[in-house]
Amino acid sequence: MDNNALANAFAALFGGVSIIVWLVLLIVFLAANFKIYSKAGEAGWKCIIPIYSTYILYKITYGNGWKFLFLLIPLFGEIVAIVQLFRLARAFGKGVGFGLGLWFLSPIFILILAFGSAQYEGPVDSFI
Repeated sequence: MDNNALANAFAALFGGVSIIVWLVLLIVFLAANFKIYSKAGEAGWKCIIPIYSTYILYKITYGNGWKFLFLLIPLFGEIVAIVQLFRLARAFGKGVGFGLGLWFLSPIFILILAFGSAQYEGPVDSFI
């Protein structure tokens, strides 16, 4: 086997493994979002539909889903998205530290929120 064939075989193996890992992670995070939506009293399937899922997530955190339209405003939308993470933590009875975790280590803290003991308490009226 020459070097070119070996490199192609390695690339195919690496590509196949990468796709499998990506699909497993996709399923795990889909299950986590399904669980978060279910804990909040929404149907879990709503996390699958792209724009509608964002509307429902903002409904869970703000009580009014239409606030997700603020995401369309440049720069302000980024701030709203960050505040939404802190509000998501508060809606599940978690504090500012958990909100920081959602911001900086989102994949890990989403799994903790979904599969941990956190219970949905409803949207919070305060700013953060």
